[in-house]
Amino acid sequence: MATNVEIPESLIQLQRTANAARREATRGNYSTEAWQPWLDAADVLQRAVTDHAAAAAVSRYELEMAVKKTAREQDETDEAVAAR
Repeated sequence: MATNVEIPESLIQLQRTANAARREATRGNYSTEAWQPWLDAADVLQRAVTDHAAAAAVSRYELEMAVKKTAREQDETDEAVAAR
């Protein structure tokens, strides 16, 4: 796993943005307009992960999984704090 690779905060924020866009898109019935922000956010994220993995000479897959895990953990922490 890419745990020994420094994960830029910018990638984590892009993942969190994509996560939020996904939650919003899937909240209601499907429509192209409702899903477009999620698709756009996911596209930006994928390009950024690919670029960073190439520049850092690390596995793209491992970097992506590490970004997803870190963003998910931050989202869960924020949700727990908000629930208090």
